[in-house]
Formats: sequence, structure tokens, C-alpha cells
Amino acid sequence: MAIQAEHHAHGSQAEEKKNVHTEETSELVSAKNRMFKAPKSNAFGQSFRDYDIESERQKVVDDSDPDLDEPQIQHLLQTAEAIRKDYPNEDWLHLTALIHDLGKILHLPQFGELPQWAVVGDTFPVGCAFDEKNVHHKYFKENSDSKNPAYNTKDGVYSKGCGLDNVLMSWGHDDYMYMVAKENGTTLPSPGLFIIRYHSFYPLHKEGAYTHFMSEEDFENLKWLHIFNKYDLYSKSKVLVDVEKVKPYYQSLIDKYFPAKLKW
Repeated sequence: MAIQAEHHAHGSQAEEKKNVHTEETSELVSAKNRMFKAPKSNAFGQSFRDYDIESERQKVVDDSDPDLDEPQIQHLLQTAEAIRKDYPNEDWLHLTALIHDLGKILHLPQFGELPQWAVVGDTFPVGCAFDEKNVHHKYFKENSDSKNPAYNTKDGVYSKGCGLDNVLMSWGHDDYMYMVAKENGTTLPSPGLFIIRYHSFYPLHKEGAYTHFMSEEDFENLKWLHIFNKYDLYSKSKVLVDVEKVKPYYQSLIDKYFPAKLKW
């Protein structure tokens, strides 16, 4: 199966739908009252996203995730089902949760067998100074871009408020799945595509870095990413989802938001 994944860095979201339904706004207002509570530690009794602790987890598809040792399909379904429980009317968000990590197929032989460093892990902008909020920032000094005068200022080759869709990100499964969705004409709303593309952009949605590049629409979409991230990070559990039981529901969402045949 051929991969058709030309990276359009600038202006690729120009045709995105900008309307977010009124009921979605009301969901945001009541977000703090949701039942889902984030646990204090992962399944191994350790802090979440702690890259300095040697995890006891088994080797899985994503070695960059220190909190997971279940198959990827379980992580996706656990995230989607937790969101579905708290946001039953936002079916686009259920599907977004289900597919957000599908770009990791780039690591499989059928899709190019890219090394994990090129597929998973946190993402960050290139073409501007590397923010200290990037995980393992001390190693960024080895990147030749850090010594390029055109790239090592705060704005770099961009301008304030230019919009994240005009900022080139480090390559990974996020951008790949975003491009698959866009190229296949998905009808997922703008917040869904934003979540897919930037859910690994932890320097932004966790640490607040790079916000000077954001547009007004980016800030609106970031509200949904913050909601999604809680479930993505904290819903990982040893309690497995019955795949066959929930399959008809998620298949109906795939049929609703995507064409029957996809280009990968």
C-alpha cells in the first residue's frame, strides 16, 4: 500500500470549517463538572509522562509512552469511551479520540517502517528557536538549526499570530494522520483536526509555549484539545474495552465522517 503524504506546511487549513456548534460551547462551559477524574499515578504507580524513571511496562507499538503497556487499540478505545461517557452528544470527539494515534502505522512495514523517533514522541515547531519547555530540551543544542541565525530567534521564519497552520512542525504520527484526514475529505470539525494534529504538541497545550504563533481560531480549538488531553493521558487502564461490542458504533462514525475508501 503506497503512502501519499506530501507535507503541506503553509496554508493547508485554509478551507477548514470555522463554525463550532453552539452546543459544543455549552459543553466547554460545563467541562469542569465532568465525572472523569484524573488519577495521581499511572498503572505502574509512577507519575505520568515521567521520562526519567525506568518503566516496567512491556514493549509496545509506542516506546515513547511510559504509561502504557496495553495494545494501541485499547488505548484508543479507552480514550474514546471515556469521552463518550462524559460528552455523549459530541460524536466527532468520540471518533477523533479513536483515530488520533492511527498515524503510528508509519512504524509498520506496510507503511514505510519508519523508526520510532520519526513517528512518536512530543512534537515542536521548527524554523524558530527551540523553547526550553520542549521535553529533553538540553539535547536540542545538537540540532544544527539551533546554530542557524535565521531559525534561532523567538519568531524565526514566522510572524506573531500567523496561525499554527502556517508553522512547520516536527514530523510524526500527528501530522501524518492529520494529512490523511484532510486529503480524504473528512467532515470532522476544525477542533477535531486540531486535536489530531497537535495532541503531541505538549510544549503548547501543557506548558503554554509557542502561543505567540496562535490565531484566534487556534485558541478556540485549544480549549477542546485541553479537554481531550485529560482523557488521552489519564484514561489508560487495565480494564479493557470489548472491541466487538463497541465496533458498530464507531464504524457508524467512520462512515459518517470519512469516505468508504481512504488514501494512506
